[in-house]
Amino acid sequence: MWNENKFTQELNIQYPIIQAGMAAGTTTPELVAAVSNAGGLGTLGAGYMKAEPMKEAIKKIKELTDKPFGVNLFIPEITDASEEEIEKANELLRPYREELKVTEPEITKPSTEIFEKQMEIIIQEKVPVCSFTFGVPSKEKVHQLKQENIVAIGTATTVKEANINEEHGMDMVVMQGSEAGGHRGTFSGSFDNALIGTMSLVPQAVDHVNIPVIAAGGIMDGRGVLAALTLGAQAVQMGTAFVTALESGAKKQHIDAILNSTEDQSVITSVFSGKPARGIQNEFVTKMTPYEQSLPGYPILNTLTKSIRSEAAKQNRPEWIHLWSGQTSRLSKRQTVGKMISDIVSQVEDIEKNR
Repeated sequence: MWNENKFTQELNIQYPIIQAGMAAGTTTPELVAAVSNAGGLGTLGAGYMKAEPMKEAIKKIKELTDKPFGVNLFIPEITDASEEEIEKANELLRPYREELKVTEPEITKPSTEIFEKQMEIIIQEKVPVCSFTFGVPSKEKVHQLKQENIVAIGTATTVKEANINEEHGMDMVVMQGSEAGGHRGTFSGSFDNALIGTMSLVPQAVDHVNIPVIAAGGIMDGRGVLAALTLGAQAVQMGTAFVTALESGAKKQHIDAILNSTEDQSVITSVFSGKPARGIQNEFVTKMTPYEQSLPGYPILNTLTKSIRSEAAKQNRPEWIHLWSGQTSRLSKRQTVGKMISDIVSQVEDIEKNR
């Protein structure tokens, strides 16, 4: 059977489908549990969450499902920016703040404290799967997870990064193709040189690492799932497909933008967070792109624009919020998770039967 492999056996799930751990509220406990209850692996996007809210969300997920699920964390990044850089960025952002009536945020020094507390809770709560983006945890951290029988999944955008994940002891690795929506997971080398399409990236990674490879980027239906498995992936990770699910916590403007967008409308931009991410082009991207190279990096710029994006959503100004989306947005649907996964399974089985 197409769905019986090392991945599904190790995670004890029915289908080799992971819902990506999208941060900033999209992955509600209801969405995570719905995916797991439907036979996939739901994932809480906890990258921006403080420890206690993350713990509460994990407990809520456990109330809604007795199936395996995951939590995705961001590897901390310590970025320095001069006062001059921050002041220049604030000057550019001032018209948006004035229009929306929001104040300039205070910039605090980035630290690893939140990440350390998140890791403690992952272990305390015995979360079945912990995945990571923006780098690889230390070998000591990976060892801690393995001692608790927690499966560790990394993210890579090149074969080199996949090798680094394997060297650090990660159990599996998500290969994020250039089609993928949201932040690029690149952590070794330039992101410009890591924009490799999923169809090219996956088989090369499969040939160079011994751990299971998970395909991500542009996969929206049964055709994409079967293509990824044919290329040698053990599973797929889907993000954009779940943003428009009825159980999603994404903002209405974000959902509407994806449902009404086409493949040629997404761009990779760092003007929202300071880190390259794929989303639907809008006015904020167009106006800020000329200054992109002079803006502070992540996470400082993310802090500077956070209140603008949040308030713009409240005031129904989609032209000023991030609209993360992959390149296969035409295939998006507004439906329940259960319907989506059952349709994917039917599509795969129909293709297999008619070969």
